[in-house]
Amino acid sequence: MRPFLLVLSSPSGGGKTTIARQLLATRTDLGYSVSATTRVPRPDELDGRDYHFLSTDEFARREAAGEFIESATYGGHRYGTLRSEVARVLASGRHAVLDIEVQGARQVRQRFPDAVHVFVLPPSAAALIARLRGRNTEAVDALKRRLAHAADEFAAVSQYDFVVINDELPRAVAAVGNIIESESRRVSRQDGLAALVADMRREVLAELNRVND
Repeated sequence: MRPFLLVLSSPSGGGKTTIARQLLATRTDLGYSVSATTRVPRPDELDGRDYHFLSTDEFARREAAGEFIESATYGGHRYGTLRSEVARVLASGRHAVLDIEVQGARQVRQRFPDAVHVFVLPPSAAALIARLRGRNTEAVDALKRRLAHAADEFAAVSQYDFVVINDELPRAVAAVGNIIESESRRVSRQDGLAALVADMRREVLAELNRVND
């Protein structure tokens, strides 16, 4: 089976990161591609676990060197997915989970056409607004930017392969898990399948010839 990129996107507060963590905690066939960002870590965040926290200059240097498969500006900060992170996960035989925004997801689709894209929707606009207001980590101007950005992101849902409504977390996690299972069985991802089928066909034709004789 050929491992693939699983892209999870949602408006801020939509639950994509929580779903990704739940999946990673319960499945051995997934690995998390830790994104890089120029924003300051939150109190509960660790460098290398939640993000690779880079200075603006370091981010720009790596971007110019082609070290990102996608990068975007969100909330006044830079975010990106390092090629080395994706390569590390795929080389281990696991699917690489990318928790990224719509802008970056478009770049991934161009560079990895066989990536699987899932958009996580909140159960309602009211629920999303409540989550954003409940964070209390940003000024009013930042909240306004997140709300405006969320409105734009909703317009991109049709560009995704699947949509999962995060009304109940366990159900949303299970839904994404089912998508992974289905995509893992896609014919184009099966190494050795053509040879296996060819061998079976030869054996069946040989038996047919024996019966005809």
